[in-house]
Amino acid sequence: MSAYVYAFGEGDRHMAELLGGKGANLAEMTRLGLPVPPGFTVTTGVCRHFLETGAEPPGLDEEIAAALSRLESATGHRLGQPDDPLLVSVRSGARNSMPGMLETVLDIGLTEESVPGLARLTGRPRFARDSYRRLLQMFGSTVMGLDPELFEQALERRKEERGAGRGADRGAAPDARLGADELAALAADFRRIIRSGTGEEFPQDPAEQLRRAIRAVFTSWNGERARVYRRYHHIPDDLGTAVNVQAMVFGNLGPDSGSGVAFTRDPVTGAPGLYGEYLPEAQGEDVVAGVRDALPLSELERLDPAAYARLTECAGLLECRYQDLCDLEFTVERGTLWMLQTRVGKRTAEAAFRIAYDMADEHRITPHDALRRVTGDELARLMFPRFAVEGTARPLARGIAASPGAAVGVAVFDSAEAVRRRAVGERTVLVRRETSAEDLPGLVAADAVVTSHGGKTSHAAVVARGMGKVCVCGADALAVDPVRRRFVLPDGSQVREGTPLSVDGTEGTVHLGTLPLTESPLIRHLESGGGPTGVAVPVGRALAHADRIRRLEVRANADTPEDAARARRFGAQGIGLCRTEHMFLGERRVLIENMVLARDEKERHRALAALLPLQRADFTGILRAMDGLPVTVRLLDPPLHEFLPGRTETAVRIAAAQAGGNAPDPRDLRLSEALDRLVEQNPMLGLRGVRLGLVVPGLFALQTRALAEAMARRLDEGGDPRPEIMVPLVAEAAELRVVREAVERVLAEVSEATGHRLHCPVGTMIELPRAALTADRIAAHADFFSLGTNDLTQTTWGLSRDDAETNVLPAYLDQGLLRASPFETIDPEGVGRLVRTALERGRAARPGLTVGVCGEHGGDPASVHFFHRAGLDYVSCSPFRVPVARLEAGRATILQEPRDTRGDTDGTDGRQEERGESA
Repeated sequence: MSAYVYAFGEGDRHMAELLGGKGANLAEMTRLGLPVPPGFTVTTGVCRHFLETGAEPPGLDEEIAAALSRLESATGHRLGQPDDPLLVSVRSGARNSMPGMLETVLDIGLTEESVPGLARLTGRPRFARDSYRRLLQMFGSTVMGLDPELFEQALERRKEERGAGRGADRGAAPDARLGADELAALAADFRRIIRSGTGEEFPQDPAEQLRRAIRAVFTSWNGERARVYRRYHHIPDDLGTAVNVQAMVFGNLGPDSGSGVAFTRDPVTGAPGLYGEYLPEAQGEDVVAGVRDALPLSELERLDPAAYARLTECAGLLECRYQDLCDLEFTVERGTLWMLQTRVGKRTAEAAFRIAYDMADEHRITPHDALRRVTGDELARLMFPRFAVEGTARPLARGIAASPGAAVGVAVFDSAEAVRRRAVGERTVLVRRETSAEDLPGLVAADAVVTSHGGKTSHAAVVARGMGKVCVCGADALAVDPVRRRFVLPDGSQVREGTPLSVDGTEGTVHLGTLPLTESPLIRHLESGGGPTGVAVPVGRALAHADRIRRLEVRANADTPEDAARARRFGAQGIGLCRTEHMFLGERRVLIENMVLARDEKERHRALAALLPLQRADFTGILRAMDGLPVTVRLLDPPLHEFLPGRTETAVRIAAAQAGGNAPDPRDLRLSEALDRLVEQNPMLGLRGVRLGLVVPGLFALQTRALAEAMARRLDEGGDPRPEIMVPLVAEAAELRVVREAVERVLAEVSEATGHRLHCPVGTMIELPRAALTADRIAAHADFFSLGTNDLTQTTWGLSRDDAETNVLPAYLDQGLLRASPFETIDPEGVGRLVRTALERGRAARPGLTVGVCGEHGGDPASVHFFHRAGLDYVSCSPFRVPVARLEAGRATILQEPRDTRGDTDGTDGRQEERGESA
């Protein structure tokens, strides 16, 4: 066996790292004795060497020559032989399936001299001329770098001369009305295009054609479309592709020939049975390109029963071998079936769950294997509404797909309008440059939110995901003008308030008009708790299995009784983050203003006293919804200026009054002074979190008292409240010590007043690098840690998440500097190391310390796997991501066990990038 070239019979499906996915699967089919045209594979190592050095490794030419000689012996044809030429295809085959992203060249070996020989050999001059035309077209564009449109235009001109232009029957080939002589003339046209565009002739040496085609496939690894595809699917750039050289078989030799694609089960629904399409008198690229209307695969049974029976036999054998849905490409050449490719097939999310659990019921795979084969990303796609049409018109704008699903509503440009329209039953899309906490009422009222700034972890994105709202962020083509209530597009056109919009949060697109929506039956099932039907059946089985075996608990981030109740219905085992700042918005904001504007302790106490019953009622409702489960309440975190009117807004009111000769409102003057006093250059690192509680007297005591009284009220009602108090942004152990002492004093006071012995664990968020590094000292005063990975990522990377996701990170991802945004998936080498450090040092000082995570990473599939391996006790995420986290926590458990490799294809199916198995 050589170092660089392997005959198909020398490998197997477990060698995808070396042979690429296509080569490994061709080798497997050959070993199984299926009818595979012979050939050989040039390994991925050659591609890596070529990309690094610009040249092929020494000895490669000799190995290819030897492999080609064996191929000639196997077929009885010789490359370049004028009267009996061997023709080969040159196809890419990366380890991970990248359909259409890399290059393919067919009919290598044809020359001016051998075309007549092929015509005599097959008895079909038109076929020979058409094959040469295809070679010139593919070689000219793929290998020689010419614009493919040049060839298409020349073809179109010849068709129009013959009356077979663009209006020709789609059931016929695009050149079907061109005879042999016309195809010969078209080939001459193509050769002139090549000569004019490159300054050289099309090579008439078949060996040169082969050498250059192989090099073109290697070069295509770094093509723009391939790089974009790899970035999207998180495929490493350094894998390289293999090249498969295979004897050609022809589906365009007459009515007894054709090509097709088949699946061993329906890839859309998962239903069992052979499914696919067949195109008589066509080559494989004709099927894929869709230039002709293909027939249902069942038509092959009518046209050629023997070929169909053989295909059914091969499909059954391959599904049995791979223990999974298989995608097959085949050609029938004059009644003989040839298998050209197989791989574990891509499928919809619905099909993934159905196929996995159907196969478990058929005892082909174990329940553990079934759980391995479905992913949290697939589950998320099933949970959100989607547009019921495909191939929609070009969108108005594209942005970041921040929260999946599909929604339709009229454009509104502020929260008040969204609330007003919702009150009369109108659906809305809230369009903003960015959102803040003050926009929460609008976010609640709107069906979708679109921002021109921000990323996947911006305020709009985080809150929208928590509510299950559709969200597109960073749609920078929209110049949002909230004053004139419109946005302007790059071409100058305007979209005004009240205009219907359709927002696709899965694709990150915004469309003009109303596109039809389809509901998610899975959400209906999870919300109602009724008997499962359809896809809810296998999803329910997967979640139940995951719940039985997972070690990680799954809690929810919830701020209202409604969110808490929904989270519980979705399977949350408590609340890992209850953000109290959302309780101070809307009509209550004036009470916070009063506290900030207080001139003495008496006024401050009066303002806080007004907040107490409101917050107590909030806590009571949440504790009732989560009765018997832990509820982690984070004390106030944001800086106070976020609860005040904007400085510009206040200044405008003062200036307007003065311009009119009137005295400004005294409250506006006091607000202006307060805003000047509270302004900070970097609020994220300013007066917030624990610092706020230490600097503003009575604030944390108010919240603690409200929670304690709510706890006592639930005990009076016969409930089982289990609140926990979490102190945010602690950097120094002494900060937590002081706050804890104050919390315990308030708990003791309420205990004495109510007659209940109230116990409430007190812990902290670890969201600063210093906190992680000094976790042993902080643990002396903490009953639990909750890792706030959003801020921990910002402070570790030195990036503002809202800004970075619209400027820095897209550039880094484009340049291949990062495989994923650290705000989406935990960064294991940096932030992940701090997570492990906090965990190890905290538990060393306080054995048995409970440690969880409450950042957005808690619902990210890959991050859940990291947290499982790190040894955390729980993850917490938005209610709509709870089922995803449950599923991935179960998968994380079994993915650490030895795998059943009956269906393992070493990643050749391209589905591994969706599985979240690595962080």
